[in-house]
Amino acid sequence: MAEEARMLAQFTPVSDQTLMRAVLGHYATGVTIITSHDENGPAGFTCQSFQALSLDPALIVFCVGKSSTSWPRIREAGHFAVNVLEEGQEALCRAFAASGTDKFSSATWSSSLNGSPILDDVLAWIDCTIEAVHDGGDHDIVVGKVHDLHARDAAPLLFFQGKYRTLS
Repeated sequence: MAEEARMLAQFTPVSDQTLMRAVLGHYATGVTIITSHDENGPAGFTCQSFQALSLDPALIVFCVGKSSTSWPRIREAGHFAVNVLEEGQEALCRAFAASGTDKFSSATWSSSLNGSPILDDVLAWIDCTIEAVHDGGDHDIVVGKVHDLHARDAAPLLFFQGKYRTLS
């Protein structure tokens, strides 16, 4: 046991962010857009750090950079929708990844029961309220309670090694 502790003590945290991005880029992810609506209108951002968390209770989790200008509005609203993108929606993804622009100018959407924007023609959507927010270094880890959800039969938009990909 003491030998294992000595071996673990020799490891140091990775400080090379370029290497970390390159290695973690080998993990393919889906692409989502997190949206909400407050007194100032709709808000949203592109997010690829999203997962199911629990079936009972129904919970999801996503991570958002603390530097996001959209996240404070969504956090204050207390509700959000996860819009899962399908192949062919790279332009929508890029529009919501941009900072300081009217992200909804080229997007059509309807409101969820909680009032969050559900983007037209997405692969799936999940309507949530914020259950908890945890510190995660330069990101916040957001746990959402699922209230409603829907999916269509289509192929997802994927992100792998810094590029958008599809299954087809």
